[in-house]
Amino acid sequence: MATRGKDRQTREQRERARAYQVRLALHERQGRRRRRDNVLAVVIGLVVIAGAIATQTVYYAAGPGAPAPTQSPAPTSPATDAPSSSPAPTP
Repeated sequence: MATRGKDRQTREQRERARAYQVRLALHERQGRRRRRDNVLAVVIGLVVIAGAIATQTVYYAAGPGAPAPTQSPAPTSPATDAPSSSPAPTP
């Protein structure tokens, strides 16, 4: 009878040890998966942000969001701007 109780204890210990090893492996896999998911989320987020910045830059530099070109006034020559030394003609 004593051996039956010992066999049961040994079997229960083996089952507990196996269940513990399974929980450890599961915990390890979950940690690796969470780390991988976090890295993937950061990379995807950075790509989306970079794409948004590039799209807005292109839109406002070359697309319909670019300011319309305005015509600047014709440059005046320096000769006409200089004060004349001759008196103005009288009518």
